[in-house]
Amino acid sequence: MSDVKGAAALRATIVFNLGTLGALASDRFADRVEELGLKPKHAGLLAALDAGSAASQQELATRLGVAPSLIVALADQLQELGAVERVRDPEDRRRQVLTLTAEGRRLLARCAEAAEAADAELTAGLTEPQRTALTRGLRTLGEQHVPR
Repeated sequence: MSDVKGAAALRATIVFNLGTLGALASDRFADRVEELGLKPKHAGLLAALDAGSAASQQELATRLGVAPSLIVALADQLQELGAVERVRDPEDRRRQVLTLTAEGRRLLARCAEAAEAADAELTAGLTEPQRTALTRGLRTLGEQHVPR
């Protein structure tokens, strides 16, 4: 008899299930925001801008844990959509600050609606108390392990 664990042991782990469901959830959200001309990373940048005060592209890259060049590319695309504005910092002319526009707030609201629709689809088989417990548990894990 082998002491090597098999597929059943893998499927019993939280990390495997979160990874599998995370990929499914990401795909469903991506499909929904694609209708808005966005990718999930655009939604993430819009949310980061909404959550804090105006921030430089470098600060956003650090906050989101991504390369500054990605923030520049995302901001370029969002600026073309009229969702963000770049403004030179009067205290440091080398620094560009990103702010949400009214269109950016509208797109962010539409992204939230897309996420809520994907949530409802993904959790359709759960009761309301189960949905609440899942949301609470995932939020707690996120607060413990994901830099903000």
